[in-house]
Amino acid sequence: MRHAFATLLIFLLIPYASAQTTVKLWPGPPPGTEHWQQHEQTIAGTPVGTIVINVTEPTLTVYLPNKGKATGAGVIIAPGGAFVALTVGLEGDDVARWLQQRGIAAFVLKYRIPEKHGQGIPKDMDFDAAAKYGTADALRALVLVREHAKEWGVKPGRLGILGFSAGAMVASNALLQPDASVRPDFAALIYGAPFGKMPAIPKSLPPIFMAWAQDDPMALEEIDRFYVVLKTAGIKPEAHVFASGGHGFGMKRQGTSSDHWPAEFFDWLVARKFVSASRSRPVRS
Repeated sequence: MRHAFATLLIFLLIPYASAQTTVKLWPGPPPGTEHWQQHEQTIAGTPVGTIVINVTEPTLTVYLPNKGKATGAGVIIAPGGAFVALTVGLEGDDVARWLQQRGIAAFVLKYRIPEKHGQGIPKDMDFDAAAKYGTADALRALVLVREHAKEWGVKPGRLGILGFSAGAMVASNALLQPDASVRPDFAALIYGAPFGKMPAIPKSLPPIFMAWAQDDPMALEEIDRFYVVLKTAGIKPEAHVFASGGHGFGMKRQGTSSDHWPAEFFDWLVARKFVSASRSRPVRS
């Protein structure tokens, strides 16, 4: 009896902000991949933390802040992994918790990726084809969160998408949709951009935040290209180009200037009024 009471007390003392749940994106089999036979696997302890491969069932993991701290903003997070894996720890759950602690509803998107064969990234990788279903899942995620906006505390006009590396390509594809009504209200692209054919740039876009490191050995050319294309189209993205940090830094603390991208992103959300200033707190870590 004493043990049961102690367990109940611990449960009651857990803050609401620690609660999370995972929901399926699609009401039935995800369209277009009904016949995929690959088997999803979660692998812990890799050099980039926990990863997931062979995703066939896309989901959203929901991290809601304490209602007393909720700012009304929501962010869908698309992890990277070159479309051969999803780095759901470093570029997913860790990011979600950071946002959640600052009053932002966060939603980690586990999007579909092709079956993994062998090691590394295939030399003939067709990034546009690989991103096809991830993009569909991102657009579906935007619909789903907007449908549950009142329940999840996300105010109209305050739902964005944050993508890392390949996830930034997924995020940019959602951002650049011809139909403005399906786009996110803002987008943040962290060391990523369209890696395949450059999409058409609409005349007007929601606000864009970009962050990357000058010593990125993998995506620098594509990021620079996308930034120039946006500027040429008259778009003015917020750009943070760090002196160092490499690629895939996510939420790692490396002692480099890129460590500060989350705080810069939060400040940008406040400045653009996606986060209610009255509820925001100074955060520089």
